[in-house]
Amino acid sequence: MDKGAVFFDIHRSLPARLTVYSAAIRDGLGHVLHRRLFIVQEEIEGTLTVRQPTLLLDLMSAPTGTHVPSESGKDQNSLEYFLVQTALEPFLAEVAAQREKETQTVADHLEISLNELIHRQNLRLAELVDQQQGGDSSPLLAANTKQAEDRLEELNGRLEGRQRELQKERNCTISDIQRHGSAWVLPHPERATPNVAALVRDDEIEGIAVDAVIAFERARGWEVERVEKDNRGFDLISRRPHPEDPKTAIEVRFIEVKGRSFVGEVALTTNEYRTAQRLKKDYWLYVVFNCAGKRRSTWFKTPVITENVVCMPTPSAAGTDRG
Repeated sequence: MDKGAVFFDIHRSLPARLTVYSAAIRDGLGHVLHRRLFIVQEEIEGTLTVRQPTLLLDLMSAPTGTHVPSESGKDQNSLEYFLVQTALEPFLAEVAAQREKETQTVADHLEISLNELIHRQNLRLAELVDQQQGGDSSPLLAANTKQAEDRLEELNGRLEGRQRELQKERNCTISDIQRHGSAWVLPHPERATPNVAALVRDDEIEGIAVDAVIAFERARGWEVERVEKDNRGFDLISRRPHPEDPKTAIEVRFIEVKGRSFVGEVALTTNEYRTAQRLKKDYWLYVVFNCAGKRRSTWFKTPVITENVVCMPTPSAAGTDRG
């Protein structure tokens, strides 16, 4: 991508520039806690968004010599500032919260275990001091007292030292921001042809379809989380809450939603297909037809995943057909 990669996207109507970054979160001891890839997408008019690297799975390489826009776009400092503000600071907050929980668990266990050892050593030392005050002047008693004092000092030092380390482990910072390259993503030259046009995403139609599926899931008592902007390979996470513990899910569906103006074919992208292979029976495909009309029909089915094919029955145009 440093030499100027170019991709096609059938869903894109205008060019955009993609810049790939990686960044890490380190704790106060210098340990890398997490490292991620990010893509800053710059539209031709200058709008910036952060995308997931799975975006690249759904793009097609353009042939050598493909013409690209001459606009240079925003400078790297502006892109990195946007990345930090939009993605890396939330990333830091997420990792720091997780780290705080982990270190607090360790700290609680550490204090319980070491304080118990310190308490026992204090009792042992008190017994030895009482023997000395009672007139016992044997060399063995003095040696045992010195050993108990040294052990007590060691335990207190271990506790204080580990507490200092844990405090450093809580201090998380963003580090290692690296730019790996840029690329142009262009509208596919055949996106308007009859065979391809039917597969081009219509954001309005997709929005209608997603709203219909959310309403359907909520009507049957499931809780729905929207994740369509995260490019995870599915649009919604629907959870069936436990009847006695609403915070616990007893069943989960990862739902990819496809909307069609009327009735027509649908296709999974590479990212969606791989996600379906990975999630298997928990991955659901919901297709909403007739989104441009008053009467909508919904067909939903777990795709049958074979080695390289997603097989889906032909849906009925009328009514609601559950597979």
